[in-house]
Amino acid sequence: MNTNTLKLIKYQLRDVMRSRWVIFYLLFFVLVTDALFRFGGTGDRVLLSLMNIVLLVIPLVSIMLGTMYLYNSREYTELMLCQPVKRQQMFTALFSGLVLPLSATVAAGISLPFIWNGVFISHFSALVYLLATAVGLTIIFSALAFAIALLTEDKIKGLGLAIVLWLFFAVIYDGLILLVIYMFSHYPLQQPVLVISMLNPLDLARIALLIQFEASTLMGFTGAVFQRFFGSGTGQLTILLVMLTWIGIPLGWAARRFVQKDF
Repeated sequence: MNTNTLKLIKYQLRDVMRSRWVIFYLLFFVLVTDALFRFGGTGDRVLLSLMNIVLLVIPLVSIMLGTMYLYNSREYTELMLCQPVKRQQMFTALFSGLVLPLSATVAAGISLPFIWNGVFISHFSALVYLLATAVGLTIIFSALAFAIALLTEDKIKGLGLAIVLWLFFAVIYDGLILLVIYMFSHYPLQQPVLVISMLNPLDLARIALLIQFEASTLMGFTGAVFQRFFGSGTGQLTILLVMLTWIGIPLGWAARRFVQKDF
């Protein structure tokens, strides 16, 4: 990474960190996490409750803010591309300037209540796994946001696509899986369900967290199948590779589109 890229990233970070939504995002996770402790939650119960919040809020915020962020940076991007700045450097700076503050905000907002409630060390490994999943989802849905913003010039259409995509992964996809299971209930579906779950980053993240928190029994018989596969070393490696694929494909397409786009 050369000097120009680092300078651009530094400027983007400074600009984004001054935004009010970053402060609101931090306060949201601090207040929610602290409230879960104050309402009688133990460390384990707080982690399980945070899992549901992470799986819903982080993808929504990342894809919406990412889409608006790139649309609102259009004039700045055009100005910088008139300078001796390579397009790949500009894309790296824009993406890093969004993902790094979002990831740091989530990590700080969740970790701080664990520290002052005195359970940070005792739940360190599970908390790190939760934060790693949160950061992974932030990167994935920020990459999808960039892909959407570069796909269409219409801001309203782009925001609509972002909301529809989030709804598909968060709600509609699970409904389709249940419909498939119901329609083919007389067939052995354990292996196909394993494959289908990897096609949705939210489902894969949910399964990984439930297994890490030793709560896979909440998924019934299917949970035993997930526990047997994803709980092994091979399963954990598969989760990592699939999540990296979910990052690489939309981010690679967005980077290529950015380089070829006529601003």
